[in-house]
Amino acid sequence: MKKLFILRRAFVINRVFVKYGLDELLAPTPLSKYIWLFKIFAISRAKNKNETRGIRLNRALTELGPIFVKLGQMLSTRRDLLDGDLAESLAELQDNVEPFSSKEAIAVVESQLGQSLDALFESFDKQPLASASVAQVHSAQLKSNSDDGANLVDVVVKIIRPGIRKKIDADLKLLKLLAEWFERKSEIGRRIHPVQILKDYQSSLYNELDLQIEAANTAQLKRNFEPSSPTNNASDEAISKKLYVPSIYWELTRESVMVQEKIQGESIYPIGKIETLRELGVNMKNLAHTGVEIFFTQVFRDSYFHADMHPGNIFVDIKDLDNPTYVAIDCGIMGTLNESDKRYLAQNFVAFFNRDYRKIAELHVQSGWVSKDISIEEFESAIRVACEPIFGKSLEEISFGHFLVQLFQTARRFEMEVQPQLVLLQKTLLYIEGLGRQLYPQLDLWETAQPFLKTWLAETYGVKAIFKRLKEKAPHWIQELPEMPDKISALLGANQGQSEQQQNLIDSIDDLKASQAKTGSKVRWAIIGLSLMILAVLPENKAIIDFIWIKEALLGLSVVSFLLSFK
Repeated sequence: MKKLFILRRAFVINRVFVKYGLDELLAPTPLSKYIWLFKIFAISRAKNKNETRGIRLNRALTELGPIFVKLGQMLSTRRDLLDGDLAESLAELQDNVEPFSSKEAIAVVESQLGQSLDALFESFDKQPLASASVAQVHSAQLKSNSDDGANLVDVVVKIIRPGIRKKIDADLKLLKLLAEWFERKSEIGRRIHPVQILKDYQSSLYNELDLQIEAANTAQLKRNFEPSSPTNNASDEAISKKLYVPSIYWELTRESVMVQEKIQGESIYPIGKIETLRELGVNMKNLAHTGVEIFFTQVFRDSYFHADMHPGNIFVDIKDLDNPTYVAIDCGIMGTLNESDKRYLAQNFVAFFNRDYRKIAELHVQSGWVSKDISIEEFESAIRVACEPIFGKSLEEISFGHFLVQLFQTARRFEMEVQPQLVLLQKTLLYIEGLGRQLYPQLDLWETAQPFLKTWLAETYGVKAIFKRLKEKAPHWIQELPEMPDKISALLGANQGQSEQQQNLIDSIDDLKASQAKTGSKVRWAIIGLSLMILAVLPENKAIIDFIWIKEALLGLSVVSFLLSFK
């Protein structure tokens, strides 16, 4: 039954792709000679061929449904692999998909929470507030604890689409078959690693299907930006107040249902309403710079960043027109960086703006992103070719995101492996940078980022940071001090045991050497005797004068063997 479903789905995909004239994408692949067959089975004719292939691909993925919309969104972040026009068009894919019925939504809520809707909520809006590829959101009010119904709490209820996991499983199996074939049969496939791309996509997609993961992500991000957070110091409090994350109602959250505080108020607007924000007198320069600060704080202070910060997931609270506050929702996709990634990334950015391409090349090798066997000089030259044109622009036109794209494209030519955490970072940086320039076209990202990165590097890896870490470790060392004699004794005992084993090994090696020496001596004398015997029987006449070198070689071998026998 599953195989029949996959086969039927393959025909549907083929029909949609041919309908939008996307068979041209098969031209550089081994499937090019079978294009006529695809057209026959499609029972469809291409339309809108006058439109760009990016627009046609966008429409085809939208028609194929949520899984392909998500795949297109993910592919739009791989600008190191896709042509620019395709990446730009896929980035415009929206989550405005057909909602599922309120009856299905209510059934999921009641099944997951184990109670009737009336017992759970004072009210529940059957018309969805928003409908996305994986889930949709409904407004609701929680039951009041007071008899008069006062202080009702407004919330949003996020619900996973019924039956979507089954559809995802079937589509992913089909996509995996195609990806494996494409990578095996095509040079392009071997270069872009479609199987690995699909694997990353699958992991991200399955995480989005579990709303408990999203709830945990939301709670962590909220905790990081609370002024009292243990990760914050006095200097962090100002930036922590610039991002608000709504609360989660854990008692009403399950795998397919999540209840969250509703973001509402006269001063709150979607960040996409840029003209409205301007008309209301919002300081757009501060708004853009604040967004950049929030992003770099998440990446470098917390090592934990919202990796899906497109305009649909960001709101702005403009109570203070001069210093607006950001509000972030939908934490289904989060990115993390380890300490070495953060350090190398920050140093890469600083080296880039100092035009120190040698440093960038060395950092890629030191971090393990590219092989140590590459030629640093060739890599440095390739980076220079990729980056120098960027400096032909004014500073406010220089794009961090496109710098990363150029860098990763260049590094891939030197067999840089895909770094999923860096791909997420690149995607988010492109979102943030693009949005920042929409808010304030003169945004100079380097003006905001440079002091932040230099300060962070100094505070994290400078002399003060070393003393700070020593100070933090001191109480633990003092606590361990009384145990040190016993630990040293145990270590010495272990070393003594190892020393005895090592001595036994040395003795065995010496015996082996002695045995080899005796055997070698016998072999050398045998060679001498054999050589002299051959020399004696070789005739000295004109007929075999050409073989004189044999005599010389055997004589030399005899002499060398004789000398070695006295070693």
